[in-house]
Amino acid sequence: MIFSPPLASALLIQRYKRFLADIALPDGSVKTIHCPNTGSMKNCAAAGDRVWYSTSENPKRKYAHTWELNETQAGHFIGVNTHRANALVKAAVETGVIDSLQGYGTITSEVKYGQENSRIDLLLTQHQKLPPCYVEVKSVTLCEPRGDNYIGYFPDSVSVRGTKHLRELMQVVEQGERGVLVFCVQHSAIEVVRPALHIDPMYTATLALAMAAGVEVMAYRADLSATGIRLVESIPVSLVELE
Repeated sequence: MIFSPPLASALLIQRYKRFLADIALPDGSVKTIHCPNTGSMKNCAAAGDRVWYSTSENPKRKYAHTWELNETQAGHFIGVNTHRANALVKAAVETGVIDSLQGYGTITSEVKYGQENSRIDLLLTQHQKLPPCYVEVKSVTLCEPRGDNYIGYFPDSVSVRGTKHLRELMQVVEQGERGVLVFCVQHSAIEVVRPALHIDPMYTATLALAMAAGVEVMAYRADLSATGIRLVESIPVSLVELE
């Protein structure tokens, strides 16, 4: 995923009202941009961080600029635009990065399914040997240090919707199809992904049940820069806190 035209940068003043952020441009002026992230963005938006933003030519938009990346003062890149996650995972499937999801002839996005009126992010079909595969994508940006490790946690706030999606994936597996959860890791420092027990105990408990029921859970880390983003490698998913 290449950013074209190239992203511009500024310094973060504050994020507020969830979907807005004020940034300080190099000339000293202040601009308000759109923040495409519904989460808490915990540890992802400190005043003084470098913001990388795109520009839309759509004249109907109230805010023409979109916050894409955050570059922390420690030098870590974070993918702020969570809407990119599905496209990143789809591209990783299509290019063979996610090897366990190869061999399917068709990839369809946003397909209605389940008993709780959900939409699956990606539906993979037409495999010669395997049943249809329902892929739920979650963007991971919350990073917290634990000793010498940097741990990625999901969710960064209580996620009733995320827990519902786990229940739906368990139902898919019970019906004899594949249910897959892909954590799309959009923080350059994260080395392992864990459910955020300290934030959402219900999600953590449901994830453990889902894994025991046969839901396949994996995490892929993104290579992030001001020129583009792509998933590059698998990293561990752990239910146990690292010491």
